[in-house]
Amino acid sequence: MDEDLRLAGATTPCGRPRVAVVGHVEWTTIAGLDQLPTAGEVIHAEPLWRGPAGGGAVAAVRLAELAGDCTFFTALGDDRAGHRSRTELERRGVRVLTASRADPTREAVSLVDRSGERTTITLGRRLQPAAADPLDWDQLASYDAVFFTAGDAALLRRARRARVLVVTAREFGTVLESGVRVDALVGSGCDPAESCDLALLRTLPDLVVSTEGRRGGVFTRCGQAPRRYRPARAPGPLVDTYGVGDNFAAVLAYALAAKATTADALALAARHGAACTARRGPFTVEPAPRRRAARV
Repeated sequence: MDEDLRLAGATTPCGRPRVAVVGHVEWTTIAGLDQLPTAGEVIHAEPLWRGPAGGGAVAAVRLAELAGDCTFFTALGDDRAGHRSRTELERRGVRVLTASRADPTREAVSLVDRSGERTTITLGRRLQPAAADPLDWDQLASYDAVFFTAGDAALLRRARRARVLVVTAREFGTVLESGVRVDALVGSGCDPAESCDLALLRTLPDLVVSTEGRRGGVFTRCGQAPRRYRPARAPGPLVDTYGVGDNFAAVLAYALAAKATTADALALAARHGAACTARRGPFTVEPAPRRRAARV
Protein backbone atom coordinates (compact mmCIF):
# COMPACT_ATOMS: atom_id res chain seq x y z
CA MET A 1 0.00 0.00 0.00
CA ASP A 2 1.43 3.39 -0.93
CA GLU A 3 2.30 6.10 1.57
CA ASP A 4 -0.82 8.21 0.96
CA LEU A 5 -3.11 5.27 1.66
CA ARG A 6 -1.07 4.19 4.68
CA LEU A 7 -1.34 7.65 6.23
CA ALA A 8 -5.03 7.88 5.40
CA GLY A 9 -5.75 4.68 7.31
CA ALA A 10 -8.51 2.23 6.47
CA THR A 11 -10.05 2.45 3.01
CA THR A 12 -13.29 1.28 1.53
CA PRO A 13 -13.57 -2.40 0.51
CA CYS A 14 -12.98 -1.63 -3.20
CA GLY A 15 -9.63 0.03 -2.44
CA ARG A 16 -10.10 3.80 -2.54
CA PRO A 17 -12.99 6.02 -1.50
CA ARG A 18 -15.31 7.45 -4.16
CA VAL A 19 -14.94 11.21 -4.19
CA ALA A 20 -16.53 14.20 -5.89
CA VAL A 21 -16.20 17.97 -5.97
CA VAL A 22 -19.02 20.49 -6.35
CA GLY A 23 -17.56 23.84 -7.31
CA HIS A 24 -16.10 26.34 -9.70
CA VAL A 25 -13.38 26.78 -12.32
CA GLU A 26 -11.23 29.76 -13.25
CA TRP A 27 -8.92 29.56 -16.27
CA THR A 28 -5.82 30.94 -14.58
CA THR A 29 -2.51 32.44 -15.63
CA ILE A 30 0.23 32.53 -13.00
CA ALA A 31 2.78 35.25 -13.78
CA GLY A 32 6.04 36.04 -12.01
CA LEU A 33 7.40 39.49 -11.19
CA ASP A 34 9.95 40.99 -8.84
CA GLN A 35 7.44 42.88 -6.74
CA LEU A 36 3.84 44.07 -6.94
CA PRO A 37 3.41 47.41 -8.71
CA THR A 38 2.68 50.68 -6.99
CA ALA A 39 -0.12 52.99 -8.14
CA GLY A 40 0.43 54.16 -11.73
CA GLU A 41 3.44 51.93 -12.34
CA VAL A 42 3.77 49.83 -15.51
CA ILE A 43 5.66 46.55 -15.01
CA HIS A 44 6.40 43.34 -16.90
CA ALA A 45 5.28 39.94 -15.64
CA GLU A 46 6.41 36.63 -17.14
CA PRO A 47 3.69 33.95 -17.65
CA LEU A 48 4.76 30.85 -15.72
CA TRP A 49 1.72 28.52 -15.71
CA ARG A 50 -1.72 28.33 -17.30
CA GLY A 51 -4.58 25.96 -16.63
CA PRO A 52 -7.96 25.33 -15.02
CA ALA A 53 -7.77 26.41 -11.40
CA GLY A 54 -9.92 27.92 -8.68
CA GLY A 55 -10.81 25.87 -5.61
CA GLY A 56 -13.05 23.38 -7.38
CA ALA A 57 -10.73 22.50 -10.26
CA VAL A 58 -7.61 22.27 -8.08
CA ALA A 59 -9.37 19.98 -5.61
CA ALA A 60 -10.77 17.77 -8.37
CA VAL A 61 -7.32 17.19 -9.89
CA ARG A 62 -5.77 16.37 -6.53
CA LEU A 63 -8.59 13.95 -5.64
CA ALA A 64 -8.36 12.25 -9.03
CA GLU A 65 -4.66 11.65 -8.41
CA LEU A 66 -5.28 10.22 -4.95
CA ALA A 67 -8.44 8.22 -5.52
CA GLY A 68 -7.86 7.16 -9.12
CA ASP A 69 -10.80 9.26 -10.36
CA CYS A 70 -13.00 12.13 -9.25
CA THR A 71 -16.35 13.48 -10.44
CA PHE A 72 -16.51 17.25 -10.73
CA PHE A 73 -19.90 18.98 -10.81
CA THR A 74 -19.42 22.52 -12.13
CA ALA A 75 -20.65 25.25 -14.50
CA LEU A 76 -18.78 26.55 -17.54
CA GLY A 77 -19.36 29.06 -20.29
CA ASP A 78 -19.57 27.94 -23.91
CA ASP A 79 -16.26 29.60 -24.74
CA ARG A 80 -12.58 28.87 -25.27
CA ALA A 81 -11.71 29.07 -21.57
CA GLY A 82 -14.55 26.70 -20.72
CA HIS A 83 -13.64 24.20 -23.43
CA ARG A 84 -9.95 24.27 -22.52
CA SER A 85 -10.77 23.82 -18.85
CA ARG A 86 -12.89 20.76 -19.50
CA THR A 87 -10.34 19.19 -21.84
CA GLU A 88 -7.47 19.71 -19.41
CA LEU A 89 -9.41 18.41 -16.41
CA GLU A 90 -10.50 15.28 -18.28
CA ARG A 91 -6.89 14.74 -19.39
CA ARG A 92 -6.02 14.60 -15.71
CA GLY A 93 -8.56 11.91 -14.90
CA VAL A 94 -11.41 14.15 -13.73
CA ARG A 95 -14.96 13.23 -14.83
CA VAL A 96 -16.49 16.63 -15.59
CA LEU A 97 -20.27 17.07 -15.33
CA THR A 98 -21.04 20.62 -16.31
CA ALA A 99 -23.99 22.95 -16.54
CA SER A 100 -23.75 25.42 -19.42
CA ARG A 101 -23.90 29.16 -18.81
CA ALA A 102 -24.43 32.09 -21.17
CA ASP A 103 -21.80 34.11 -19.30
CA PRO A 104 -18.13 33.57 -20.15
CA THR A 105 -16.01 31.27 -18.01
CA ARG A 106 -14.25 33.32 -15.37
CA GLU A 107 -10.54 33.83 -15.83
CA ALA A 108 -7.90 34.88 -13.33
CA VAL A 109 -4.36 36.24 -13.16
CA SER A 110 -2.23 35.34 -10.17
CA LEU A 111 0.89 37.48 -9.65
CA VAL A 112 3.73 35.78 -7.78
CA ASP A 113 6.51 37.97 -6.38
CA ARG A 114 10.06 37.05 -5.34
CA SER A 115 8.86 35.87 -1.91
CA GLY A 116 6.61 33.27 -3.55
CA GLU A 117 3.45 34.93 -2.24
CA ARG A 118 0.62 35.34 -4.72
CA THR A 119 -1.96 38.04 -5.38
CA THR A 120 -4.88 36.88 -7.52
CA ILE A 121 -7.17 39.00 -9.69
CA THR A 122 -10.34 37.39 -11.04
CA LEU A 123 -11.94 38.56 -14.28
CA GLY A 124 -15.70 38.16 -14.63
CA ARG A 125 -18.48 36.62 -12.58
CA ARG A 126 -17.88 33.31 -10.86
CA LEU A 127 -19.90 30.53 -12.50
CA GLN A 128 -21.17 27.92 -10.09
CA PRO A 129 -23.54 24.96 -10.26
CA ALA A 130 -27.04 25.12 -8.78
CA ALA A 131 -29.59 22.55 -7.66
CA ALA A 132 -31.83 23.64 -10.56
CA ASP A 133 -29.25 22.54 -13.14
CA PRO A 134 -30.20 19.35 -15.05
CA LEU A 135 -27.35 17.24 -13.66
CA ASP A 136 -27.67 13.88 -11.94
CA TRP A 137 -27.60 15.17 -8.38
CA ASP A 138 -28.98 11.89 -7.01
CA GLN A 139 -25.58 10.28 -7.48
CA LEU A 140 -24.13 12.56 -4.78
CA ALA A 141 -25.49 10.07 -2.25
CA SER A 142 -23.16 7.38 -3.63
CA TYR A 143 -19.92 9.17 -2.78
CA ASP A 144 -17.78 8.55 0.28
CA ALA A 145 -16.85 12.25 0.30
CA VAL A 146 -17.93 15.44 -1.45
CA PHE A 147 -15.85 18.61 -1.27
CA PHE A 148 -18.01 21.71 -1.82
CA THR A 149 -16.36 24.93 -3.03
CA ALA A 150 -19.24 26.75 -4.77
CA GLY A 151 -22.98 26.38 -5.30
CA ASP A 152 -26.32 27.42 -3.86
CA ALA A 153 -27.85 26.37 -0.54
CA ALA A 154 -30.24 23.89 -2.17
CA LEU A 155 -27.30 22.15 -3.83
CA LEU A 156 -25.41 21.99 -0.55
CA ARG A 157 -28.41 20.20 0.96
CA ARG A 158 -28.15 17.63 -1.82
CA ALA A 159 -24.42 17.27 -1.28
CA ARG A 160 -25.14 16.45 2.37
CA ARG A 161 -26.31 13.02 1.20
CA ALA A 162 -22.68 11.96 0.79
CA ARG A 163 -21.14 10.06 3.70
CA VAL A 164 -18.61 12.86 4.34
CA LEU A 165 -19.21 16.50 3.41
CA VAL A 166 -16.29 18.93 3.51
CA VAL A 167 -16.90 22.62 2.77
CA THR A 168 -14.51 25.51 2.21
CA ALA A 169 -14.87 28.29 4.78
CA ARG A 170 -15.45 30.73 1.90
CA GLU A 171 -18.89 29.13 1.59
CA PHE A 172 -19.78 29.70 5.25
CA GLY A 173 -22.74 31.86 4.20
CA THR A 174 -24.08 28.99 2.08
CA VAL A 175 -23.68 26.60 5.01
CA LEU A 176 -25.59 29.03 7.21
CA GLU A 177 -28.39 29.43 4.66
CA SER A 178 -28.70 25.71 4.00
CA GLY A 179 -28.96 24.70 7.65
CA VAL A 180 -27.05 21.46 7.03
CA ARG A 181 -24.44 19.93 9.30
CA VAL A 182 -21.06 19.60 7.62
CA ASP A 183 -18.42 17.09 8.62
CA ALA A 184 -15.51 19.47 8.10
CA LEU A 185 -15.21 23.21 7.49
CA VAL A 186 -11.77 24.21 6.22
CA GLY A 187 -10.31 27.65 5.70
CA SER A 188 -7.28 29.90 6.03
CA GLY A 189 -6.75 31.62 9.35
CA CYS A 190 -4.77 34.28 7.45
CA ASP A 191 -7.59 35.24 5.06
CA PRO A 192 -10.36 37.54 6.40
CA ALA A 193 -12.69 36.23 3.66
CA GLU A 194 -12.52 32.79 5.30
CA SER A 195 -13.33 33.82 8.88
CA CYS A 196 -16.44 32.14 10.32
CA ASP A 197 -18.66 32.89 13.30
CA LEU A 198 -19.47 29.34 14.35
CA ALA A 199 -21.93 30.61 16.97
CA LEU A 200 -24.35 31.35 14.11
CA LEU A 201 -24.64 27.67 13.19
CA ARG A 202 -27.42 25.50 14.59
CA THR A 203 -25.14 22.44 14.53
CA LEU A 204 -21.37 22.66 14.78
CA PRO A 205 -19.22 20.81 12.22
CA ASP A 206 -17.50 17.68 13.46
CA LEU A 207 -14.17 19.24 12.46
CA VAL A 208 -13.15 22.87 11.90
CA VAL A 209 -9.67 23.56 10.52
CA SER A 210 -7.97 26.95 10.28
CA THR A 211 -4.68 26.77 8.38
CA GLU A 212 -1.74 29.04 9.17
CA GLY A 213 0.78 28.25 6.45
CA ARG A 214 4.25 27.39 7.71
CA ARG A 215 3.02 27.45 11.31
CA GLY A 216 0.67 24.53 10.76
CA GLY A 217 -2.77 25.44 12.00
CA VAL A 218 -5.58 25.03 14.50
CA PHE A 219 -8.38 22.48 14.56
CA THR A 220 -11.46 21.93 16.71
CA ARG A 221 -13.35 18.66 17.08
CA CYS A 222 -17.08 18.77 17.88
CA GLY A 223 -16.88 22.18 19.55
CA GLN A 224 -14.09 21.14 21.95
CA ALA A 225 -11.12 23.33 22.84
CA PRO A 226 -8.93 24.25 19.83
CA ARG A 227 -5.72 22.28 19.30
CA ARG A 228 -2.77 22.81 16.99
CA TYR A 229 -1.46 20.51 14.28
CA ARG A 230 2.14 20.63 13.12
CA PRO A 231 3.27 21.86 9.69
CA ALA A 232 4.89 19.53 7.20
CA ARG A 233 8.31 20.10 5.70
CA ALA A 234 8.28 21.25 2.07
CA PRO A 235 10.31 19.04 -0.30
CA GLY A 236 12.17 22.05 -1.72
CA PRO A 237 12.49 25.85 -1.73
CA LEU A 238 9.37 27.99 -1.83
CA VAL A 239 8.24 28.57 -5.44
CA ASP A 240 4.71 29.88 -5.05
CA THR A 241 1.70 29.46 -2.77
CA TYR A 242 -1.09 29.26 -5.34
CA GLY A 243 -3.45 26.35 -4.61
CA VAL A 244 -1.90 25.35 -1.29
CA GLY A 245 -5.14 25.68 0.68
CA ASP A 246 -7.20 23.91 -1.99
CA ASN A 247 -4.78 20.98 -2.05
CA PHE A 248 -4.88 20.80 1.74
CA ALA A 249 -8.69 20.74 1.86
CA ALA A 250 -9.02 18.19 -0.95
CA VAL A 251 -6.57 15.78 0.69
CA LEU A 252 -8.31 16.23 4.04
CA ALA A 253 -11.61 15.22 2.39
CA TYR A 254 -9.93 12.17 0.87
CA ALA A 255 -8.43 11.09 4.19
CA LEU A 256 -11.71 11.54 6.07
CA ALA A 257 -13.48 9.49 3.39
CA ALA A 258 -10.86 6.77 3.96
CA LYS A 259 -11.80 6.82 7.67
CA ALA A 260 -8.46 8.17 8.82
CA THR A 261 -8.02 9.55 12.30
CA THR A 262 -8.07 13.33 12.61
CA ALA A 263 -4.33 13.37 13.30
CA ASP A 264 -3.51 11.25 10.24
CA ALA A 265 -5.89 13.24 8.02
CA LEU A 266 -4.30 16.54 9.03
CA ALA A 267 -0.78 15.14 8.61
CA LEU A 268 -1.54 13.92 5.08
CA ALA A 269 -3.23 17.21 4.13
CA ALA A 270 -0.34 19.24 5.54
CA ARG A 271 2.16 17.16 3.59
CA HIS A 272 0.39 17.74 0.27
CA GLY A 273 -0.09 21.43 1.03
CA ALA A 274 3.63 21.81 1.74
CA ALA A 275 4.52 19.93 -1.45
CA CYS A 276 2.45 22.42 -3.44
CA THR A 277 4.69 25.31 -2.33
CA ALA A 278 7.73 23.71 -3.98
CA ARG A 279 6.33 23.61 -7.53
CA ARG A 280 4.96 26.09 -10.03
CA GLY A 281 1.16 26.07 -10.12
CA PRO A 282 -1.43 24.13 -8.11
CA PHE A 283 -0.56 20.81 -9.76
CA THR A 284 2.14 19.34 -11.96
CA VAL A 285 2.54 20.41 -15.58
CA GLU A 286 1.91 16.86 -16.83
CA PRO A 287 -0.73 14.53 -15.36
CA ALA A 288 0.53 12.10 -12.75
CA PRO A 289 0.59 8.41 -13.80
CA ARG A 290 -2.77 6.75 -13.16
CA ARG A 291 -2.71 4.55 -10.08
CA ARG A 292 -4.28 1.15 -9.75
CA ALA A 293 -6.68 0.73 -6.84
CA ALA A 294 -4.84 -0.47 -3.76
CA ARG A 295 -5.88 -3.66 -2.01
CA VAL A 296 -6.43 -3.65 1.75
